[in-house]
Amino acid sequence: MIWGQLMNDAIIAKALALWGLEGAEVSLIAARENAVYRVRFEGARFALRLHRAGYRNEAELHSELAWVDMLSKGGLPLPRPVAAKDGNFCHLVDGIVVDILTWLAGKPMGTNGDMSSAPNPSVVYHALGQSMARMHVLSDQWQMPAHFTRPSWDLDGLLGSHPVWGRFWENPTLSGPQMQQFTDIRTRAAATLEAHRGTLDYGLIHADLVPENVLIDGSKIHLIDFDDGGFGFRLFDIATTLNRARRTNAYETFRQSFLQSYLSVRPIDLELLPLFQTLRALTYVGWIVPRMEEPGASARNKRFISEASYWAKQISL
Repeated sequence: MIWGQLMNDAIIAKALALWGLEGAEVSLIAARENAVYRVRFEGARFALRLHRAGYRNEAELHSELAWVDMLSKGGLPLPRPVAAKDGNFCHLVDGIVVDILTWLAGKPMGTNGDMSSAPNPSVVYHALGQSMARMHVLSDQWQMPAHFTRPSWDLDGLLGSHPVWGRFWENPTLSGPQMQQFTDIRTRAAATLEAHRGTLDYGLIHADLVPENVLIDGSKIHLIDFDDGGFGFRLFDIATTLNRARRTNAYETFRQSFLQSYLSVRPIDLELLPLFQTLRALTYVGWIVPRMEEPGASARNKRFISEASYWAKQISL
């Protein structure tokens, strides 16, 4: 997401006034799906987020921040939403939803298999498994506020006519055999999920707990970026983390560490985990389509298709 700098400056100035942070020092630290700025004010630091227009509406972002606030108060290591002067966690400014979070120190756990920021990745995956399980427990215990709304990674959200991340089986770069493979797995996976309707562990999930969204600060980890969080299968949440761990050279070690720690907090039936690892891989084949013109997209697209084909071959439905 790239905006004109003058537009950003105007939005930032108005946002700072809403939070009583006029005159703060502001610097851009990330410009991916959202624009994220570090704010320094009277010795304190915050993260100011300008959300990509059209991705999440104001009601969805109010819901996300209420959820994150609850999880933070429940003891999870997350950035806490900071209320504006009027008590609201986010505001619409010139068509862009903005919010402010507490600042968390640390570096991302890794990027594309590089775990250089994590001195002992196996220990980190152990902590990550426990944190995800605690997140699921806290979410199940929570009484959601009225009008809570977030995207749904359910059967329709994964395999319906309009999936959350796009129609992966129509990625224009797929070969004929690949398109047939993904169409077939879509049909068979939908039948399997329908057969298990009402029995699978389902609730609020992060949906993007990958190394880029885990900050390492000494012996501590922090979970960030709930942008894609919503309602979904808990196995899908687990699959998201494990699929990225497969890009490392110690996948089985990390997998066991993560799953053992998750299961030490709450039980879950892992029988359909390979199916959800396939479904997670397929979502990226759809996600990349509107981003084909971005730098590096061609290589990422090829990797996503390769990973999805690999996982599709691992299951028998």
